[in-house]
Amino acid sequence: GFQNRPKSLKVFVNPSSHKREATHVYYEKVAPLFKLADIKTDVTVTEYEGHALSVLKECELQAFDGVVCVGGDGSVSEVAHGLLLRAQIDAGRDTDCASKPARAPVPLGVIPAGTTNILAHTLYGIKHAVTATLHIVMGHIQAVDVCTFSTPSKLLRFGFSAMFGFGARTLALAEKHRWMPSSQRKDFAFIKTLADLKPEECELSFLPLQIPQEDAQEKDRITVLYLGSKDQWQKIQGHFLNVSIMAIPCLCSMAPRGLAPNTRLNNGSMALIVVQNTSRTEFIKHLKRYTSVKNQFNFPFVETYTVQEVKVQPRLKSGPDAKENACLNAEGNYPWNIDGDLMKEASEVHVRVHPQLIDLYGVNTDDLESSQATCNCI
Repeated sequence: GFQNRPKSLKVFVNPSSHKREATHVYYEKVAPLFKLADIKTDVTVTEYEGHALSVLKECELQAFDGVVCVGGDGSVSEVAHGLLLRAQIDAGRDTDCASKPARAPVPLGVIPAGTTNILAHTLYGIKHAVTATLHIVMGHIQAVDVCTFSTPSKLLRFGFSAMFGFGARTLALAEKHRWMPSSQRKDFAFIKTLADLKPEECELSFLPLQIPQEDAQEKDRITVLYLGSKDQWQKIQGHFLNVSIMAIPCLCSMAPRGLAPNTRLNNGSMALIVVQNTSRTEFIKHLKRYTSVKNQFNFPFVETYTVQEVKVQPRLKSGPDAKENACLNAEGNYPWNIDGDLMKEASEVHVRVHPQLIDLYGVNTDDLESSQATCNCI
């Protein structure tokens, strides 16, 4: 019944996550369950950003049945990126070109110990370390779609979701105030970015999801609109407050329906959510909708698309607004929020979705919600 139950795991613990609780979570809640299940572990407590990535490039992964990360979304994203980068190296693929990347060699387990814990909420429906551990112990595996983020010349990283504009500017400001407590830092950055709300001028090119005609009735209205010839790219230009590109629903306590409720863990597509320039008041109304069961996209300035690929090309301002370019940073790079990790890039970023590229320990919460419990005792 448990053919995927692991016997040996490589564990990464990020002691700096959230309230520095990851070490306590692991040794007090997770490790005892692994011991009871007779699972051998090799633990690395990370000491700096990129530590897990460097370990994954060198360690003997064939000695383990899976990899586990105890931390927040940024930590999990780093480990997932490391696993997939290692897969390309082992397969002899060019790590600067990942048009058809190799799958991750082993499953990844997520033990939530961060602030938002989007992956944990999406996989387990809850931020609960013991629940996550039991899924790993029992070997529940779920194939998940992954995105690649690249420039015309190199692969930047693997990830599950990204934000450009408001979501990225908020993260960039929070990173500049890491001396503040985590929750205060994020609240401050959110309010300050909202007070200084400004759009990004850019060009978006996207390739709508291509589906067989016979499956069209099962897809949403937007996808059907774009059924056409292969490689039929669409293009929109303008001033956007936020651009979200998400291969998973991105559930969290602040967005119970998910940041991208119309996508799934492994349906081979991404949700492209574009928020056009609007007033601060209207933008706040849109953000508040995420916390409720109402449709957060039901605004005239919000557009959603179901896509396979997206290209984001920022436009540098000219004339009186040119001084804003210097505010990005010294190199003129634009911030990106990728799974809660800050990435800065000046040129066009090309995002592709790769179906079921990695296995994660957990379940598809959509299946849990759709299944009806029945009782046969009467």
